[in-house]
Amino acid sequence: MWSHKYSQPLAPFSPLGYTNGMKTAVSIPDEVFEGAERLARRTKRSRSRLFSDALKEYLARHAPDEVTEAMNKACAEIGDAEDAFVSSAARRVLEQSEW
Repeated sequence: MWSHKYSQPLAPFSPLGYTNGMKTAVSIPDEVFEGAERLARRTKRSRSRLFSDALKEYLARHAPDEVTEAMNKACAEIGDAEDAFVSSAARRVLEQSEW
């Protein structure tokens, strides 16, 4: 079945393939689609993989709360142990800085 001038038939189901997951239809400008097609071919990835990777990257960049949460978690895991060398070095830097 061809539903768009650029569509391809659905790939056969593969339990180990990238086709598992939610399927959706979106409308995008032809020039965006054509650029995605070229990039998918050049990087030897499926179009689905390309769109999924792009959306993951976009979501990561636009989810500052998740980034902050991850940084807070990392800091909490490191703990509040004071390092005498770091404290001394920081003090010296601050003393030499103009305020």
